[in-house]
Amino acid sequence: MRKLLGISLIVLLSACASQTTQPEVDDLTAGSGAGAGLGGSDLGGSGSGRPGYFSQLNDPNSILSQRSVYYDYDSYSVKSEYRELVLSHARFLRDNASASVILQGNTDDRGSREYNLALGQRRADSVKNMMTLSGARDAQIESVSLGEEKPRALGHGESAWSQNRRTDILYRGE
Repeated sequence: MRKLLGISLIVLLSACASQTTQPEVDDLTAGSGAGAGLGGSDLGGSGSGRPGYFSQLNDPNSILSQRSVYYDYDSYSVKSEYRELVLSHARFLRDNASASVILQGNTDDRGSREYNLALGQRRADSVKNMMTLSGARDAQIESVSLGEEKPRALGHGESAWSQNRRTDILYRGE
């Protein structure tokens, strides 16, 4: 009886382990071509000691130059209008194994300090989850919360608050 139970447990665990493979992302590479030409061969550098892919990240004609995801009040759900931005950065990370990012979750100044730190973390984590499900490796992404400590806009009103409810995507070494 114990042998049968042990074998059943091994089969069950091995079946669960086989489901933890990387998600399919082929459908994410079609379309805008944001991931085209961003392979590992671009990491040779330009003699400045920085990887060569930084020029691609700063091209104003590329979606990769956009680095902020904005949220509705008291929300950490990535809006549909920022989905392609997050997926483009995920593809870039997938195609450039030496690249890594810090995701900084931010909030407006409403709410307690503790609440805002927790909300900022949930915002950064929501972008991280979307990126890892789209092919970026977990080790390439660090998510942190800054809460209300680093506002982009000063003031008390929706125009300032809406600019502060965000996750910023910062590439290491940039």
